[in-house]
Amino acid sequence: MSQRPDDHRRKWNREEYESMALQRLQAEIAEEDLGIPKQPAVKREMLKQRDYKVDLESKLGKSVVINKATPSSQTGGYYCNVCDCVVKDSINFLDHINGTKHQRNLGMSMKIERSTVDQVKARFAANKKKLEEKKRDYDLEQRVKELKEEEEKIKEYRKERRKDRKRKIEESNEPEEDIDEMAAVMGFSGFGSSKAKK
Repeated sequence: MSQRPDDHRRKWNREEYESMALQRLQAEIAEEDLGIPKQPAVKREMLKQRDYKVDLESKLGKSVVINKATPSSQTGGYYCNVCDCVVKDSINFLDHINGTKHQRNLGMSMKIERSTVDQVKARFAANKKKLEEKKRDYDLEQRVKELKEEEEKIKEYRKERRKDRKRKIEESNEPEEDIDEMAAVMGFSGFGSSKAKK
């Protein structure tokens, strides 16, 4: 194959890179022979659950005046004091604080500690205890008593409504009798109602 003049692909010099790798390997061997301790890799904490609540609503609906002298922590958006950056919305802020860069700045790796069987059993026991406490709070007798009181209130309310209806009917019947008497005096049989009287 002939080389084309417009070939723009990058060419790698294998011999050069092999010699660089060989030099690096020789330098590492020489350091070991001299007894220079190799720097240990940074030991990071395992990833763990947050013990604080992320504040997303405190600045919601508030206006802030920003000028050139305003520090970045008080500008618009969500400020991360660990990474010293501002994120514009809550979704990206949550992504940032759960992300690798932020966790690394906190001194944590993205690895999760594996739970042991005893830890899982203890967690199940704690959850079971919480459920039992909720059931105790939901006392059956107390609930029945509350339902009876509620039914009595409803009955009382219905009685009052019935009494009000009867009183309104009685009040509306009295003026009709006066009107019927007036119609008889004037010589009318009625005032144009087509309904038959009872």
